[in-house]
Amino acid sequence: MCKTKMAVNASDPNSVRTRPTQSPRTRPIQSSRTTSAPRQPTSTASSSSSSAAPSTSNTRTSSSYYTTTSSSTLSSRASLSSLRDSISQSPNIYDISEIRAATNNFLAKRHSSSSSAACWRCTLRNTETIIFQRKFRRKIEMSELIERLSILCRSHHTSVIKLLGVSISGDYIYLVYEFINGANLSDCLRNTKNPNFTVLAAWTSRMQIAADLAHGLDYIHNKTGLNLTLVHNHIKSSGIMITEPQLNAKICHFGTAQLCGEVNESENTKNKGKSEITELEDDDKEVKRSDSGNVQFEGVRGYMSPEFQVTGIATQKSDVYAFGVVILELLSGEEPLKFKYDKSRGEFVRTALIETASAVVNGAGEGRQGRLRRWMDRRLKDSYPVDVAEKLTRLAVECVLVDPNRRPDMGRVAGKISKLYLASKDWSDQLNRVSDQISVSLAPR
Repeated sequence: MCKTKMAVNASDPNSVRTRPTQSPRTRPIQSSRTTSAPRQPTSTASSSSSSAAPSTSNTRTSSSYYTTTSSSTLSSRASLSSLRDSISQSPNIYDISEIRAATNNFLAKRHSSSSSAACWRCTLRNTETIIFQRKFRRKIEMSELIERLSILCRSHHTSVIKLLGVSISGDYIYLVYEFINGANLSDCLRNTKNPNFTVLAAWTSRMQIAADLAHGLDYIHNKTGLNLTLVHNHIKSSGIMITEPQLNAKICHFGTAQLCGEVNESENTKNKGKSEITELEDDDKEVKRSDSGNVQFEGVRGYMSPEFQVTGIATQKSDVYAFGVVILELLSGEEPLKFKYDKSRGEFVRTALIETASAVVNGAGEGRQGRLRRWMDRRLKDSYPVDVAEKLTRLAVECVLVDPNRRPDMGRVAGKISKLYLASKDWSDQLNRVSDQISVSLAPR
């Protein structure tokens, strides 16, 4: 048996090459009983035919693959188009029954007491939301309201809390926003339980908030790309959320002015407002509020511009004024208006943040930096670049000028604050490099 096996291997050395193509079970049988020499042409032919067969099958497979892929692509496009057609024209309108169910028929505990409007934190359509109840300031047609809503819901910015939709019931409108976990800027600056503590003790964190607010408001005014002049009309420290861990700022109440009828986009109203602002400068003329019987307006004392108090017309310049007040709060840590009791006079004296800031910046004589240090928030512990703080204070004072035409545009304000933010980052990095080179020893000498 061994000789036969050896003879076969010796007479047909090519059998070794054909063995890998054979199955393991038939290999010993073929090697012992038959020789592989006569079968060599047959195996070669079979191998050539087998090598040609896969090429044809691969060609057919590839062509069928591309045909299947193209058909699936066409079907997916058709499904997407049918999906778009199936979407309602007003997908952001909530039924009032959904609002009632989410707020326990408006009996649920309100989320915040600092807001002038009633608000509830609840889950709506499997989304964590916050709902604000506001009253219509003037009559708005339903078609106009839906058009404005569809425009506003297409706006997205990291520093603006997104508007999800609204619900209408009688004279009230319920605005649904995405819920953002954090604290408002007013509470971060002024802790009633511990006035000497603030989470914004670092200068870079305050500059981060200033930059976020500037770019967010600039987006609302100039960069939404919408065919609508947007005015916020609710800029205040209690309407700005500070989120962790980077302490970024987000603007609340976006779109409220447009949906509640606080802003009239007609050119007649704008021209009328300009004429009344001109009358404000003449002390001999009596100024009347425009459309006082038809339009109701609300505002927070300390944030309302002089022309808004007279005319009741919210403009982008009035937003710039309120933004300037918020920046002054951020720098000093004080409220816009403060009342202190004067023992010598025996009465309460009002102190306005705008007046004190203007006195620091525009004060005559030397010692301007000393006045600025005394005016700045002491909880910063003088750890900030004085030149940057002075430039930011001057910019905020420009935003709160009485004449709205002299106030800067938010695009210009955002550009300046970006440069000051970068200067603050360079100052902080340089300070960290110096502190790393300082060693402190607590051992006795």
